[in-house]
Amino acid sequence: MLRALYSAISGLRSHQTMLDVTGNNIANVNTTGFKASATQFQDTLSQLTQGASGPQAETGGSNPAQIGLGVRVAAISTNFAQGSSQATGRSTDMMISGNGFFMVQSAGENLYTRAGSFSFDASGQLVTPDGSVVQGWTAIAGVINPTPGGIGNIVLPENAVAPAVQTTIAKLSGNLPAGAATGDIVTRDIDVYGAVGDLRTVSMKFTRTAAGWDVAAADGTTTVNGAITFTSGVINATGSTMTVNGVTVDFTTITGYAGLNTVKLDSQNGREPGTLQSFSLSKDGTLVGSFSNGATDPIARIALATFVNPGGLEKAGGSTYRTSINSGSASVGTAGTAGIGSLAAGALEMSNVDLSQEFTNLIVAQRGFQANARIITTSDEVLQELTNLKR
Repeated sequence: MLRALYSAISGLRSHQTMLDVTGNNIANVNTTGFKASATQFQDTLSQLTQGASGPQAETGGSNPAQIGLGVRVAAISTNFAQGSSQATGRSTDMMISGNGFFMVQSAGENLYTRAGSFSFDASGQLVTPDGSVVQGWTAIAGVINPTPGGIGNIVLPENAVAPAVQTTIAKLSGNLPAGAATGDIVTRDIDVYGAVGDLRTVSMKFTRTAAGWDVAAADGTTTVNGAITFTSGVINATGSTMTVNGVTVDFTTITGYAGLNTVKLDSQNGREPGTLQSFSLSKDGTLVGSFSNGATDPIARIALATFVNPGGLEKAGGSTYRTSINSGSASVGTAGTAGIGSLAAGALEMSNVDLSQEFTNLIVAQRGFQANARIITTSDEVLQELTNLKR
């Protein structure tokens, strides 16, 4: 039988594979995080019909004569170039700008993906559309410790509470009127918080004296007395703070000019306990919760992975990959570190399929298939002539 017949068959098979790969690329042109593949061909073994000979004293050397035996698919490689960004506005949609992969777990298997379309399930777990759970580090008492051994399911606590913070400093600002008559009284109530978030009031009483102002601070159980003076409207350092029941009241920014009675609480560092209201994503992959008491505390941080050879990853379906013997082990880290990339919330990475290139590949594969089919037709005609030699 003719060698060309079998070479053409290998060509048909190889170009059919190219058509399959190209068709899959086009089918996934709108798949989030999809990475296009490309087919690479190489020739097969060649049959040696005449060996090479070296030059002699009176004759020159000759090259080997070889006949190729067809083509085969050498590799189907994945193009991991960055896809374009599509804004969605959803806080749980995330896009990696860089080389990293999200880590997810499905049926106990660790998988990796570039598709960041996540949502929370009924248990508060951050999951992919097919139910795989996103992996990362959960905060303990508002602190995240991103160690490789501490990775687990990211869970948004349904009843997360920001702890209460005891007030230790209360700062007053404004002006005490320099023209007030001796004996005039200015009172202000300051709300502060105890160790468990209980609200209590510190009553401030300013009494005008010939030298300045006497100050009395009382919280119902303890009363502390002091005095403040001003020089050209600026408070003197002596007596500019006083402590009542663990709360230091700071007067250093109060002024003593004429005509204004504007003393008020400027700030205090305590807070009541708060419930989780919303969350946002920072560039390092930290989910930051916003609580009803105004606190913003980290809830969890998303883990990202990189590979020495991402082209060696095996596609596992659902826009996920699993490690192979040639991909290397996952190097786990956080967004913002070298080689991993950053995260953007409210956006998704689109497919990196180039339709113009894929349609060109489609034409090339089609013509290659047709040409190899024509070789089979021609080989068949030659064989027909051979069988017709004897009639």
